[in-house]
Amino acid sequence: MKILAKTGRDDVATVYIAELEGGKRIEFVESVQPPIPIEKKWVLIISSLFGCCIKCVFCDAGGKYQGKLSKQDLFNQIDYLITKRFPDRKIPVEKFKIQFARMGEPALNMNVLDVLSEFHDIYDAPGFIPSISTVAPAGADSFFENLLIIKRQIYKHNFQLQFSIHTTDEILRNKLIPVKKWDFTAIADYGKEFYETNHRKITLNFALADNFPLEADILRKYFSPDIFLIKITPINPTYNAIKQGFMSDKLFLNARKDLIGQLKLAGYEVILSIGELEENLIGSNCGQYLENFEKEKQELKTSYNYQIQTI
Repeated sequence: MKILAKTGRDDVATVYIAELEGGKRIEFVESVQPPIPIEKKWVLIISSLFGCCIKCVFCDAGGKYQGKLSKQDLFNQIDYLITKRFPDRKIPVEKFKIQFARMGEPALNMNVLDVLSEFHDIYDAPGFIPSISTVAPAGADSFFENLLIIKRQIYKHNFQLQFSIHTTDEILRNKLIPVKKWDFTAIADYGKEFYETNHRKITLNFALADNFPLEADILRKYFSPDIFLIKITPINPTYNAIKQGFMSDKLFLNARKDLIGQLKLAGYEVILSIGELEENLIGSNCGQYLENFEKEKQELKTSYNYQIQTI
């Protein structure tokens, strides 16, 4: 793996662009959460596919899909970031999270499961929390069945599973995530299998734009508040989100207190996750930065305007 470029800030987030065998390019991220020190929380976000075949309409990672990363490709991203800070591969971080959520849908790459199975053979990381963020694509049942086994055998309560849903309007959801995927009943049924009492709840993630419906009554019909929690984030200002006219300005101007109140009244734990503005400018939470790198450093006013340092 050859690192081609990076951008960002050490005290917020850094995006790395790398070239792998055959000239295929990926990117991966390390981030902290000011003012929390790295000893308390450190997050790595790695790619699992070359590009992405899901093509969510607001994400810049779609298109140019070139296949799955090998187990070694996955470990190379992790190892590069870990050994930069902890050469002995002992990670004394209280909350050390690796999110399989950068480029690519992790449920379409079985090698992700091998990494989860073998991680503790390579690294001494008592605070490790793996995080799988998925749209629950159809045809990935084997991945989810094996994920359930790994979670039960190795990680117990120390595992974060997130389903990216984005709206309770099924027609709009199909537009936003234009592939065959599990319906709400299938997600709810799997959640019942995955969740264990007093363990970490399963996250339903909604990256909301101003006109994306999120109805508490519909959620309650399928998802028990005892098993699922709700995370709400503004939709990130990617090239494609801006092209589609998806904005979150009005929605998050008042932190959508009415909606959060309705969800809490319905019994849900609600996380309102509004990241640092710098993360948008860096591109660390904006879908992916490689698009910008390949467009000769084209800038947007609201994102992707940190200088790229070629290495």
